[in-house]
Amino acid sequence: MTVVAKVSNITRSPGDPKVLKAGPSVVGASDGLARKLGWFSIVLGAVELLGAERIAGALGMSGKEGLIRAYGAREISSGILSLSVDKQAALWSRVAGDGLDIATLLTAYRDDNPKRDNVGLALAMVAGLALLDIIGAKGVTGRHSRNGTKPRDYSDRSGFPRGAAVARDLARSQRGREAGAA
Repeated sequence: MTVVAKVSNITRSPGDPKVLKAGPSVVGASDGLARKLGWFSIVLGAVELLGAERIAGALGMSGKEGLIRAYGAREISSGILSLSVDKQAALWSRVAGDGLDIATLLTAYRDDNPKRDNVGLALAMVAGLALLDIIGAKGVTGRHSRNGTKPRDYSDRSGFPRGAAVARDLARSQRGREAGAA
């Protein structure tokens, strides 16, 4: 079983079919970008969780360690979701997170901050990642959306292979056998 198949099966419900093998046509460029951004998010989130003090010090944001850790947890959850079947939500949540990161960094981009240059570099890096996130989110959304088609209607299905009437008859006959055996 390939890595793609293993990761694809993480978020599937117990009744869903499992992915046994994923060929090259299954994973598009946008899906590959989503996977790479997912792994990047997990690593970045771990760094933010474990090194919040150093990051805050490097950016002149002492006292914001808790916020940096919260952003790390957000990154990890976005990363895990990016590796799942529902990449659209993950990538759009990354875009929203980039907005939060930029807003937070802008509060530290002050003339009185001795680490202002580091904040400027961090802003440039977040802006670049935001661009990648937007490209990935738009690509995955375009590839996996239904393009205006109506959702499928399964209201006429019972869930029983031979129909509800046959299932009821089998249940009645089983109940009759149990009553006769008692």
